[in-house]
Amino acid sequence: MDDKLKMILRESSHLFIKYGLRSLSMDDLCREMGISKKTMYQYVENKTDLIERTLDFVVQDAVFAVNTATEEGCNAIDQLLRVSRKVCTEMQHFNPSITFDLQKYYPEIFRKFNHSKKEIIFNQIVENMRRGIAEGLYRDDLPVELVARLYVQKLEYINDPDFLQSEDFSFTNLFQVMFDNHIRGISNPQGLEYYEKQLQPSQHVKGGIN
Repeated sequence: MDDKLKMILRESSHLFIKYGLRSLSMDDLCREMGISKKTMYQYVENKTDLIERTLDFVVQDAVFAVNTATEEGCNAIDQLLRVSRKVCTEMQHFNPSITFDLQKYYPEIFRKFNHSKKEIIFNQIVENMRRGIAEGLYRDDLPVELVARLYVQKLEYINDPDFLQSEDFSFTNLFQVMFDNHIRGISNPQGLEYYEKQLQPSQHVKGGIN
């Protein structure tokens, strides 16, 4: 991918997460990125195209983070911790209206993005659990595909604007609790011992997000 396009999509994702979709015009986006509209339109056709490309970029960036962790020799628990930190860092300023805006104003993009996201997360969780079992960190009696589907469903809940507004919890708080419950539920005693060590202050990781 062209470096300029990558910058545009990365910055767009940050801005959309912070301010929502509807509140930002193309003029606003260009001004925040420090580029001209002429430059922007060399890479995208319009705002709808930008939103669709940005969502695709977000999904692929998450996959890249998982693959990078694997290539660097991280075990299955380290892999989950790294992805957890990435998600929580990026979602600290999450604007819940983004999901509502997608559903109401860009329904086709939302359906495509939601389907793609679910499939990718499901496949990554399945792969991570199988790897963790092989590494002797996860329970070997796990119904892998069922647990992965439950994980995906929980993500759906915490991304629901109504769910986020029902209690005084942020996305980061909810994701941290969900992540901690997931990893404790699938780990065997050896995995739990390793995970607990990663939560120590000396490891600079608390609940997988610091």
